[in-house]
Amino acid sequence: MKRGVSRRGMILGGGVLGLGAAFLPRAVMAQEPLKVAGIYTVPVEQQWAGRIHQSAEAAKAAGVVDYSYTENVANTDYPRVMREYAESGVKLIVGEIFGVEAEAREVAAEYPEVAFLMGSSFMPDAAANPNLAVFDNYIQDASYLSGIIAGAMTTSGNIGLVGGFPIPEVNRLMHAFMAGVRETRPDARFQVTFIGSWFDPPKAKETAFAMIEAGADMLYAERFGVADAAAEKGVLAIGNVIDTQADYPETVVASALWHFEPTFEAAVAAVTAGSFAAENYGVYSYMNVGGCSLAPLGSFDGKVPAAAMELVAARQAAIMDGSFTVTIDDSEPKSS
Repeated sequence: MKRGVSRRGMILGGGVLGLGAAFLPRAVMAQEPLKVAGIYTVPVEQQWAGRIHQSAEAAKAAGVVDYSYTENVANTDYPRVMREYAESGVKLIVGEIFGVEAEAREVAAEYPEVAFLMGSSFMPDAAANPNLAVFDNYIQDASYLSGIIAGAMTTSGNIGLVGGFPIPEVNRLMHAFMAGVRETRPDARFQVTFIGSWFDPPKAKETAFAMIEAGADMLYAERFGVADAAAEKGVLAIGNVIDTQADYPETVVASALWHFEPTFEAAVAAVTAGSFAAENYGVYSYMNVGGCSLAPLGSFDGKVPAAAMELVAARQAAIMDGSFTVTIDDSEPKSS
């Protein structure tokens, strides 16, 4: 189901050399590449799936894994694709089971010799599925820092947030972002909307337009399409998961980046060592292990107030040394 898309080169290009270098020692020692499969309900141009796909492709280029993937898999078809890969000799399956939790866990139980690393809203169950570990982009650290910048850059104090679904993983990023905003703009007001889709750029764009009409001059682009609306209307935006500033140099001030490499490397190492278990791999997305970062300001370098950037630097240092912890709030955020 591979298809050419306009943003794919951008998503898949960054970070490959760095990950390849990190994997080289393992590649030299490995008897043969580990067979890995990715199963995605969205196209790999979508930012969340794209970060996973990029990491796997980099490991493949380094000779560590033999990676194949299927994208745009409907939830109703997901168990079938899981079984096909499991029966083909794949040793590690990476994917997302947010909309097919029960069925996916049943499949995992049928193939105890296969390791499943799945994006999920629920914790692992070692008793029922000792071979299924979970993860998600727990990048609240970087989201919080991007909020500090957003609060310093908004003029109206009216900020719009457009998300996919109000699941815990998304909710915590939005709450972290809003907490960061309040550090530099205590009186900020928020418009929060979920579009009910993980990949519907036109709907996200229209939702963002409505927020701008209602006074927002800063947008949190949790979904594709939001930055397009911001660019067209001349307001600012904060990116999520990937760095899109090259596409929106006058619009995207900062981005909270997700680095899936630590998660993927840990899983591959565990499978190779025969120690893969039902664990929460979400912790590999934290900033102090390299799972997330704040993107360079690029064209906005020098335009963000110095006091805000000093606060960002101080908070980041505190996050890294463990003296400051970003509050995790998985409840659904509301407009204020």
